[in-house]
Amino acid sequence: MLSRAWNRCLTEVLGHAPLMVSPGDDYGMEIRMPYPRSLGADRIANAIAARADYGAPVIVVDFGTATNIDVVDATGAYRGGTISPGLMISAAALFDCAAKLSNVPIEAPAHVLGDTTETAVQSGLVIGAAAQTEGLVARIKAELGIESAPVVGTGGLARTVSHATDVFCCVDPDLTLRGIRDIWLRVNNR
Repeated sequence: MLSRAWNRCLTEVLGHAPLMVSPGDDYGMEIRMPYPRSLGADRIANAIAARADYGAPVIVVDFGTATNIDVVDATGAYRGGTISPGLMISAAALFDCAAKLSNVPIEAPAHVLGDTTETAVQSGLVIGAAAQTEGLVARIKAELGIESAPVVGTGGLARTVSHATDVFCCVDPDLTLRGIRDIWLRVNNR
């Protein structure tokens, strides 16, 4: 397993074991899922930082390799979310598999209706990601009855997508890192 190899390597280099965030450990947040051990470390860190900084309930949309939506309910418990292909994975698949399409800058076009191939691709990718986010967030809010929950965007392409939607209360690029710091402080009783 890659985690064990990294753990051994970092222990050797640092002289002590690194913090490995895992869903089975107590970080002060209940995880209300049937299989909590399947939850990724990034999703735990995002939920912990979002709850600390924005309260509960809160929804986090992380635009990374995958686009993850993570939900903390009104009681402060992690409830789950969604995982879909990330924007760059979608773009790579499109450019690799569509013979006449080539790479375009990943940015929000001025209009939904693309009048060139480039702006049509940008609309489909960026505005499509924004529309997917809006739809999933609306359904999650209705399902849990948390219509007033703030929605925080994070991850490498959050700012890009935020130009195509008003679903976010803010874009917080350091959310995951703050979550890891908060977990480290809790584990080390600081």
